[in-house]
Amino acid sequence: MKKSFWLILGILACLIIAVASYFWTAGLMGSMFEYRSLLKDNPPAPGEAVGQPMTRKVVFVLIDALREDTSRNISVMPFLNELRSQGAQATMHSRPPSFSNPAWTALLTGAWPDINDGQPLNPPDISHVRTFTQDDVFAAADRISLKTAVSGYAWFEQMLADSGVDSGFYTAGEDNAADRQVVNAALPWLSEDYQLVLIHIDQVDYAGHHEGGPHDPRWDAAANRSDELLREIVTNLDPSQDTIIVLSDHGQIDRGGHGGQDPLTLIEPFVMVGAGVKPGSYPDIQMVDVAPTVAVLLGANIPASNQGHVLTNMLNLSDVQLAAIHDAVAYQQIQLEQTYIPAIGERATKVLVEPGQDVVDTYQQAMDAARSQRLFRERTWRGLAALLLAAIPAAVVFLKRGRKIAWLLAGALLYVLLFNLRYAVLDGRTYSLSSLVSQADIILFCAITSAIALLIAWLLTMLGLKAFRLSARSASETTLSFVLTTIYLLALPILWSYTLNDAVPTWTLPDAPGMLYLFLGFISLIQSLMVAVIGLLLTGIATLTAWLVGKQT
Repeated sequence: MKKSFWLILGILACLIIAVASYFWTAGLMGSMFEYRSLLKDNPPAPGEAVGQPMTRKVVFVLIDALREDTSRNISVMPFLNELRSQGAQATMHSRPPSFSNPAWTALLTGAWPDINDGQPLNPPDISHVRTFTQDDVFAAADRISLKTAVSGYAWFEQMLADSGVDSGFYTAGEDNAADRQVVNAALPWLSEDYQLVLIHIDQVDYAGHHEGGPHDPRWDAAANRSDELLREIVTNLDPSQDTIIVLSDHGQIDRGGHGGQDPLTLIEPFVMVGAGVKPGSYPDIQMVDVAPTVAVLLGANIPASNQGHVLTNMLNLSDVQLAAIHDAVAYQQIQLEQTYIPAIGERATKVLVEPGQDVVDTYQQAMDAARSQRLFRERTWRGLAALLLAAIPAAVVFLKRGRKIAWLLAGALLYVLLFNLRYAVLDGRTYSLSSLVSQADIILFCAITSAIALLIAWLLTMLGLKAFRLSARSASETTLSFVLTTIYLLALPILWSYTLNDAVPTWTLPDAPGMLYLFLGFISLIQSLMVAVIGLLLTGIATLTAWLVGKQT
């Protein structure tokens, strides 16, 4: 029994790691689907309307997944570039997760995914779409009795269920045929008494997911067809009275896909032309700047959870209008800051806006400071726990250093190298949610790749140590030592993600670097599960092989 102690302990360790990795992985995915803003049940109250509308109507054309570089290709999108030359243009920046649902919520509420209570991951089906809990531009328009309409993908219907939308056309289709129906449904509204119309064109996103991605000719073809639909929409408007905003919700990586922190997915075009607009090329803007700007154009209230700036430099405004906007934004930011900081469990302090300081920047910095303060406390304790968990095995390895340990570490490193060689080089995946086609896809990929990489690394390690010539027990113990060493290396990104992001996201979402480490921790958890399970099989094979070799000698 004494001789078998370490063998039994190693087997139990693999079983515990496999079970823990399974539940942690499932919990991580579930928490991203179920994440709710701390403002969910206590949203800030909206303020008064800004004033008189600056336009007869705002038509919001959202071309899903349109990349900034594609939008500037004149041969692909000639009409959009014609609008650029006539109106205000800028490059827009968003934040991860770069999925449609959180981006749409940010565009319409002016709040980032962290607090806007949109779904960080796209809903799996129509029955799981979440209705806005934070104020948005449609609710703001409804509050002053403006008539509104939406034509686009089916998610919008449930998302805006409480926002007072007067007319809608919703489709589950995403291709050119669906977009044709979307535009046909919206065209009559453009000549009727509607003051806010959203038209969602989806076929570029469809091309990215199902037709080869941005480097496939079908991507440009979809963008070109979208450009023609845009031309048809604008032809039915009067830019001297109406305002047209054309933008995207996210980009796509070169292989197709989005959702992560990849720079290509977080840069979008922004073009605004027509009534109230001051033409020109402007500095970069943020996605959350769109909602308060639309609200000002309509004369509605600034959405109550807004974190963005009104793009006053792009608008023809009098001093009186500027003053009214300043007062409305200041009131809104005060209400948001006084709601948000207590909601995250921090103590609000009086925020002073010095002369010359930007109101939004000042209050957002106060909110960021409160968030950082809580994160620092939590990360300190998590970091100490993670450091302890990482240091104990490292100390054991150091104390037992020698030829065997060197081979085990080399084998574990070889496994990591082989896995990532297939992942990043041969398969061309990115370390982000953008490469996550589905849960089944990533699990199957990791299972196959882990099995191949582990088998190769294990064989070379066992041959290098001549472990098959040892006793059956020694061969099995060597295999378990190799497996646990490999899992230790995989645990390092898991512990780092835990330090930064907690075991699962609860009250806040990761920023771009945090999203990278969250994904690395996620795929390392899947690998740990696979390595533990496959490692037990290899232990049995090692035992049998060593026994057979021993019988022959």
